[in-house]
Amino acid sequence: QVQLVESGGGLVQAGGSLRLSCAASGRTFSSYSMGWFRQTPGKEREFVAAINRSGGSTSYADSVQGRFAISRDNAKNTVYLQMNSLKPEDTAVYYCAADLYGSTWRTLDKYDYWGQGTQVTVSS
Repeated sequence: QVQLVESGGGLVQAGGSLRLSCAASGRTFSSYSMGWFRQTPGKEREFVAAINRSGGSTSYADSVQGRFAISRDNAKNTVYLQMNSLKPEDTAVYYCAADLYGSTWRTLDKYDYWGQGTQVTVSS
C-alpha cells in the first residue's frame, strides 16, 4: 500500500508556472506508475498526465501537451508536475494517483491509490 501527499498548489497569474509534488510513502515507489488528474466543482475528474515506473514513458492530455511536464525521482519517492504557461481554465484541484505495476493509464479506474489533492488557481 502507498500513501500519497500532494503539495505545491497555490494562486498564480495566467502565463505563470507552478510545480506540484506528490510524495509517496513506502519502499516500493518504483513499482508504481503515477498519474495526475484534476477536478473542478460539478465536473468529473479528468486525466492530466501519467508516467510509467521507470520514468521513460509519459502521456498527456491534449489540453496540457506542451505546457505541462510530468517527471519522477524514484530515489526521493516523488512525482512532479511542472506546469508552465498556465491558463485560467487550468484552475482545479490536482490529484496524484498510483497504480502498482501499471502503465501510463489515462483513466481513473486504473489507479488504486489517490492523494488528497492540492488547489491550483490561475487568475486572469
